[in-house]
Amino acid sequence: MASDKEFLYYILERLPDRANVSYRPMMGEYLIYYNNRVVGGIYDNRFLVKQTDTSRKLFPDAALELPYEGGKEMIAIDDLEDQTLIYRLLNGMAAELPAPKKKIKDK
Repeated sequence: MASDKEFLYYILERLPDRANVSYRPMMGEYLIYYNNRVVGGIYDNRFLVKQTDTSRKLFPDAALELPYEGGKEMIAIDDLEDQTLIYRLLNGMAAELPAPKKKIKDK
């Protein structure tokens, strides 16, 4: 099942520091970027983030869910009310995740 764009917008509106948040459609779902790093995505109308030291520390009891068959388990974020906590999550994850690869242009 593909995610609804309305759900994407619902999540984006609740994320802090929106100037540094972006998204990209990917096969009916949406990848979520923070400071140009993929931190998670919207999968089947669920907001899931990658497992990192920061995400596991801040959400130790959160459910682990598969984004799609064959994918790695991700942390389900159901409550976005605590903006300070979500900011710490995104900022911490972005510091832990690899920088985007440079695209090589053909000559």
